[in-house]
Amino acid sequence: QVQLVESGGGLVQAGGSLRLSCAASGRTFSTYTMGWFRQAPGKEREFVARIRGGGESTTYADSVKGRFTISRDNAKNTVYLQMNSLKSEDTAVYYCAADPRGYGLGHQNLWSWGQGTQVTVSS
Repeated sequence: QVQLVESGGGLVQAGGSLRLSCAASGRTFSTYTMGWFRQAPGKEREFVARIRGGGESTTYADSVKGRFTISRDNAKNTVYLQMNSLKSEDTAVYYCAADPRGYGLGHQNLWSWGQGTQVTVSS
């Protein structure tokens, strides 16, 4: 089980930026996919972005393409989510997740999850 701790959430005005960080435990961080997900009030959790272990491949939800960037620093066991041009609809609790066993997005319930960090975008 991977332990994950998110940070960097907060209140920002529409059009502003935030960077989320997620620190992971363990020695094999560089070998597995990391992802960011979010859950808005009254809605189901949704995929935001993921990045492969070496950082060579990233995938984004259509709703954040061109505005959000996922990256990782394997030397620090940390994954980031840079969020630019924020909109009110980006308001949600953002969760970091790890897929050390390679289950894939179709089996998110088997991933390891952080506690989440609140992002609120005011219009």
